[in-house]
This record gives sequence, C-alpha cells and structure tokens, in this order.
Amino acid sequence: MTLQQLKYLLGVVDNGLNITSAAEHLHTSQPGISRQLKQLEREIGVTIFSRKGKSLVALTSAGHTIVELARKISRDVENIRSLGKDLAAEQTGTLSLATTPTQARYVLPEILSAFHERYPKVNIELHQGTSEQIADLVAEDRVDFAIATDSRELFPELNLLSCFKWDRIVLTPHNHPLALKTGQLTLAQLSEYPLITYVFSSARESSFLSSFTSVNLEPNVVLTARDADVIKTHVRMGMGVGVIAPMALLCDDLKDFVGIDAAGLFPTVTTWLGFPRDKVLRQYMKDFINMFAPQWPNELVEQASMAESQEMVDNLAASLSLPTRSNCTEEAARGTQSSTANLK
Repeated sequence: MTLQQLKYLLGVVDNGLNITSAAEHLHTSQPGISRQLKQLEREIGVTIFSRKGKSLVALTSAGHTIVELARKISRDVENIRSLGKDLAAEQTGTLSLATTPTQARYVLPEILSAFHERYPKVNIELHQGTSEQIADLVAEDRVDFAIATDSRELFPELNLLSCFKWDRIVLTPHNHPLALKTGQLTLAQLSEYPLITYVFSSARESSFLSSFTSVNLEPNVVLTARDADVIKTHVRMGMGVGVIAPMALLCDDLKDFVGIDAAGLFPTVTTWLGFPRDKVLRQYMKDFINMFAPQWPNELVEQASMAESQEMVDNLAASLSLPTRSNCTEEAARGTQSSTANLK
C-alpha cells in the first residue's frame, strides 16, 4: 500500500467515482488510476468499490471505512508536512476558511485585513455557504477552519471554539407600524406581518420557526435568503419585515431602517470556529483564532487543538467570558444621524 494509492482512492471518491474526472484533477492517466486501485484491493484483500463493467457504481460497506481511514492518513501526512513547513518558513502558507455570508461580509473583513498585514505571505481562501455546505467542505478536507452559528451537530469531527453570541434584530422602514410601537416587541405583533429572514436549516428544526410554534403562532415567511444584503434589499422594497443578525445592520442602514431589538423573542445563538480534531495548527492559524476570538489565547488554543473530544473543549471554554456581538451601537448611530433605531 502506498500514499499514492490512497491519493488516487480519495481523488476518485471526491470526483463522484468518475475515474476520468479524477485522472484530470490528479494530472495522471485513467488506466494508471484503475491499475493502482485494483492493486490496492488485492493488497488489502477487500473490495472497495461495487462495479458494473468497467464503471464504479458505489463504495462497498468496507470501502466507506477504508475511505475514512484514508482521509485520516491524508490529514496526518499533511500535518507532518505542516510541521516541516513551520520549521522552514513560519510566515508562509495558506489559510482556508469556510463560513456563512453574514460572517464573511460583516465580521471577517477587518480581521482578515489585520491578519494579512501580519502575515502578507499567507494566502487566504474564503468559501461561503450554508452550514450544510460548510459541512460538505469539511468532509472533503478542503478547509482549515469552519466558522458558523449553532448547527454543531453537523460537525462531530471538529473541535468547536465558542467565539461570540448574538440576538436577532428586526428591520422595518421608518414609517412601519412596528417602528412606531412603544414597549417590547412580541412574537404576536411580529406574526401579523410578512417576514423575510435567513434560509432555514434542512438538518434540524429552525429555532426561528419553533419560537412561533411554541406559543401557537404561525409566522408568515414570504422570503428566505442566505445573504443579509438580499434581505435588506427586499425590506427596502416593502416586501416584508426583516429578521437578521445584528452585525449585518450598518449605521448607514439607519437611513432606511429602524432596527428593533428582538432579544428574548428567539434563542440567543453562538458563533463558533472549528477545526479537525487531529489537525496540527500552525502558528499563523493560532494567531488567526486569537484575532477572531480574543478570549482564546494561544496557550488555550493549543490545549483545544489537542483535545480528544468536544466535551474537553467545552471544559476549557467554561472559564471564558463569551462576548455579545453587534455592529451599529446606539452611540455610533447617534454619530451617524438622529435615528429612531431601538438598538440594544
């Protein structure tokens, strides 16, 4: 068995069992891959693929297990290479991130700018998607870090560091009835209007929807989108009331919107950063974590990287104070304009 055989195996799996496509991506020949895969099966004495003629149609039960082990071996090899690179050139490399559009647009820009200034020779790859799409990238071993909100059950193979928490806000035009109400907003009031919010997860029950159903209300959700900018655009057009993350409300937006604090209406959510449990973190990766979540110093990040379970990571985090994230504060809003925004 060779590393090349395992590389070909993963290449075929990652290309939908299409040997021709795998050969193109791996810059080798189709017969060469087929020959190496058959040799691997002979050496280990196990059939990895179900075949129909010369085509691969599925992984066998044993094949699934072998692919999982091959991915681990591939990560271990990469970790060894990373250690060598750390010794040879700590200031160079690649940082690959997968996150949601809200984090990419409203949280990461200043952090990535500061990171680039500190490590100008480190290339940054930024992937955006839903939690499910991020989980797919993690499963394919294509990213160093995943950054998402809740949905922890999708990432059992990662160590997740809690970074900050936040509560939703409600966006309305200045002349909307909700903007003119006094007192705490209620779900009953919100359910009277068409709503625009983020796409719901397909893997679990939406905390947004369950907040309404728990008090026997049915929200009128007329549009869902991944991107807060899309939500804000449709609120401007008068299509409905927006419900978004607070960091997506910029002070310039207050010219068009009132931002109403929705804390208490929906569960508080937590944004986390995760990495594979067996990954060796290079120094610039540890520094990025500290820049994204300053309550995690390098020493604690090092301990978290060696933790063998999420429970151990959560125990490390127990002594940390989790900050609350917003964007446009009342003070900043007053500095921008006199607004009726009701921000926390």
